Amino acid sequence: MRVKTNKPTYSLIIMRQILNELRQQPLVSLISIVGTALSIFLIMLVVMLQQVKVADFAPESNRSRMLHWKFASIRHTSWGEDASSNGPMSSSTIKALFGDLESAEAVTAYKSFCDVSSAALPGETPIAVKMKATDANFFRVFDLDFIAGEPFSQASFESSLPEIVISESVARSVFKTTDVVGREMLLNLVLFKVTGVVKDVSRLADKAYAEVWVPYTTAGVDRNNWNNGHMGLLSATILARHKNDFPEIRHELDRRLAQINTTMKAADGFEFISHERPYDQETDVATLYANLNPDMAKVRRSSLIVYAILLIVPAINLSSMTRSRMRRRIAEIGVRRAFGATVSRITLTLIYENLIVTLVAGAVGLLLCVVFSWLCGSYLFSVSDSRISAEMILQWSTFGLAMMFCFILNLLCSALPAWKSARTGIVESLSGTR
Repeated sequence: MRVKTNKPTYSLIIMRQILNELRQQPLVSLISIVGTALSIFLIMLVVMLQQVKVADFAPESNRSRMLHWKFASIRHTSWGEDASSNGPMSSSTIKALFGDLESAEAVTAYKSFCDVSSAALPGETPIAVKMKATDANFFRVFDLDFIAGEPFSQASFESSLPEIVISESVARSVFKTTDVVGREMLLNLVLFKVTGVVKDVSRLADKAYAEVWVPYTTAGVDRNNWNNGHMGLLSATILARHKNDFPEIRHELDRRLAQINTTMKAADGFEFISHERPYDQETDVATLYANLNPDMAKVRRSSLIVYAILLIVPAINLSSMTRSRMRRRIAEIGVRRAFGATVSRITLTLIYENLIVTLVAGAVGLLLCVVFSWLCGSYLFSVSDSRISAEMILQWSTFGLAMMFCFILNLLCSALPAWKSARTGIVESLSGTR
């Protein structure tokens, strides 16, 4: 009677062999893991510096569905063809251009920059806060996380009521608690009622960022305009139902802009220059001047060149480490050949080994990236209060590409030399020469 025994599988045997080899050369293994981890860390860090500007993360979780019209360009018939006035738009322009936009899910208008304001309870020492004037749709387009209360309503916005939404930090600084819905505070010496409290917003979310949000009608932004009331202090962000709707949205805006320009030119000689607006998130980030279209092909080429140059460093590092490790193992390959190991088995073993090294190094590199970004975010992004979150850093596509790059490079630097070594004579391999 035969008794069945559980024999280890071929893959399990190889895995045990690899782990034994890594334990037998702890220093070499450690150097390989650390070197690969640093390479993954560097790749992720470089890519993250660009990705954090365009990737989806709260409260700008829908960047991939957003179109921005930050500034407008306007000219007058008396100025000449090359002259233009550039800046944010007035509330009347916003309403004419973006009001009831049929092809979009929602549109919000807001002051293009934050104002530094004073906030305090009556009779207490004020603190400085960053205030953004917005419309009621702002909280539909940007997903601020309410921990208490709700946004000010459309009715409050239209009535210019003194209502505000504040951040958690402001609530704690002014009221010493976040349970403040319905309470009042002074903002620039004017009494406002708090309707909601939101989690603090990172300054890296530059459109949504503020510490206090007020209706722009209450702040008087709608009354601040120039160039015959066409230009003002407001920017607009459009939230599409799907990014595939971008062409339809742009087409509708082009029609509206043509109608607006016809009316304006006949009335006072002004007309807007579209400059192919509105821009998606990537184009908006790359736009330096309101009166010039960014050359996105050039921007992408420059980014690719920077990435390629920076990848040379980890590539050289990984290549030299892996080749050095392979030179140490030529004799080992000869021993395996002498005991009957095939070329394919030796090569497969090395592939598995590199996979394990890359996976362990990937985890270490990811941890390094998270810790470094958390500790040095203000220096990395040149902003204070950057509030780095895991959502911003953990872009799994970037991590996957970094892992694939390191694995392929390790594979090319080890498997190919191993395959060549395995095909050489046993005596030659045992002598340590190639």
